[in-house]
Amino acid sequence: MAAGAAAALAFFSQESRARAGGMGGLRVPAPVTMDSFFFGCELSGHTRSFTFKVEEEDDTEHVLGLNMLCLTEGAKDECNVVEVVARDHDNQEIAVPVANLRLSCQPMLSLDDFQLQPPVTFRLKSGSGPVRITGRHRIVCINNDFSEEEDSEEEEIKLCGILPAKKRGGRS
Repeated sequence: MAAGAAAALAFFSQESRARAGGMGGLRVPAPVTMDSFFFGCELSGHTRSFTFKVEEEDDTEHVLGLNMLCLTEGAKDECNVVEVVARDHDNQEIAVPVANLRLSCQPMLSLDDFQLQPPVTFRLKSGSGPVRITGRHRIVCINNDFSEEEDSEEEEIKLCGILPAKKRGGRS
């Protein structure tokens, strides 16, 4: 993959592609589709920033979960500061340093699914990298189109109390 190019490789698994028709016997108000894609980009002296953007859609929510930042082959033993530029709760742009990597003492940092909402810009504030950023791009799509059959079926659902567990007989 070329430096600075983003990888949006499809990453499908049973848990990442699910259609939720109900949970625990209760019906979810609208069908939900979740997709998960691998995300990766590289910052270096040649490509000092990368912006992750998505197209605005009414029925989808995008989340970028960061997993790891690491120095890659060719990195020098210098401080490499990576900054994230995103929007805060007041929709104001905010820049926050999230990593200070150095080959001799901290060549990688786990961010444990640090979640951001796009658009997000990653900047190599100092150092020459290369720094690889990896994570998952999750797309949650809520489909509000119900057919009449589904609406009538939903009306018929009744909640019942919790029943006691049945005892098994013949245990030795």
